[in-house]
Amino acid sequence: MSFNINEYYKELSNGDVLVAYKGSITSDLINELLEAIEQKLEKADEIGKTRKKLYNILVESLQNLFHHIEEHPEGIDEIEPKFGIVSIAKDKGDYKVTTANFIHSSKIKHLKDKLDKINSLSREELKDMYKFILNHQKLSAKGGGGLGLVDIARKTGNKFDYSFYDYNGSYYFFRLTITI
Repeated sequence: MSFNINEYYKELSNGDVLVAYKGSITSDLINELLEAIEQKLEKADEIGKTRKKLYNILVESLQNLFHHIEEHPEGIDEIEPKFGIVSIAKDKGDYKVTTANFIHSSKIKHLKDKLDKINSLSREELKDMYKFILNHQKLSAKGGGGLGLVDIARKTGNKFDYSFYDYNGSYYFFRLTITI
């Protein structure tokens, strides 16, 4: 295996980290993470606008992770089902929200194309895309209409930073970092 999850998590846990978690992604966990980050931002006396934006991006990111996470590859007994990583860190005045999870190799092209398309759009084009999806798309089997990533890009005004790390040829570990 060319990618080591524990080493990666150790890297994410360095610096000014508000929250770092690795394990099973559940709805209870999402609520706990949101409460924890809200308390930390209040203690840090973060500006209301920034705090609200970070919280909203975090909600959307965690929902994406929860709804799109895949079971991990067969034969990894030490990793829990629905395994993912979440990290929220402050870096040079910006907040970085990082989520990571397993993805089957057959789904990479579609996700990469979607992320690249979103990254290529201007603010106005993102706004138009958001309105189009809102008015024309139906809910998917996972419960969303494809708005999540577009909404995050609109709210942050930043490009997505992402990578796919080969885990075993069939599965990759997908990392998405959002800067706020």
